[in-house]
Amino acid sequence: MMSKTVTIVDYRIGNLFSVARAIEAVGGKPVFASRYAEVRDAERLLLPGVGAFEACAAGLRETGLADGVKAFVQTGRPFLGICVGMQLLFDYSLEFGRHEGLGLIPGHVGPIPSQDATGSRKVPHIGWSRFLLPETRDNWQGTALADMPPEASAYFVHSFNCFPEDDGWRLANADYQGYKVCAGVQRDNMTAFQCHPEKSGKVGLKIVSNFLDQ
Repeated sequence: MMSKTVTIVDYRIGNLFSVARAIEAVGGKPVFASRYAEVRDAERLLLPGVGAFEACAAGLRETGLADGVKAFVQTGRPFLGICVGMQLLFDYSLEFGRHEGLGLIPGHVGPIPSQDATGSRKVPHIGWSRFLLPETRDNWQGTALADMPPEASAYFVHSFNCFPEDDGWRLANADYQGYKVCAGVQRDNMTAFQCHPEKSGKVGLKIVSNFLDQ
């Protein structure tokens, strides 16, 4: 049986090798792509990202891969974004100014407040948080969270949160000391997570495995 190939967008940012190891761990074949055509023509595409939104967005555009990601999404083939790779899908981020994203999901990225009406909290959000089913969904069947145990948790490291204009995009939320985090989004062929599946043990590997099965 041939391994399913996952193309990882290589725009000189992100821990590509830990993501590749997670893909290999569930029987996939990771390959790295740094050219437009390689990204556009991928069988499955994974967009990683760590650090500052502005640097990641600039890296995608300077390498010409931003257009490759957009073109791939239009094909309908399976797409997965991770961490800043999820944030980049939105219209813009307010991280240290306003910076334009890929505009694939209507909405924006904004800071997690250290204090609000629900209480105070440490920022960044670092650690394990449980996936919560949004009110807009009945279940996770047919998604990257299919067949997860009820208490499934993942590892998060972030100071900024995604705000989709349409809550129907929300695949999962998470609670961080009283604050609602958009933990994942999904619609059609696009799935993305704020957490790091490659750092989330069996739950993270299940996410990657479900992605391979799409």
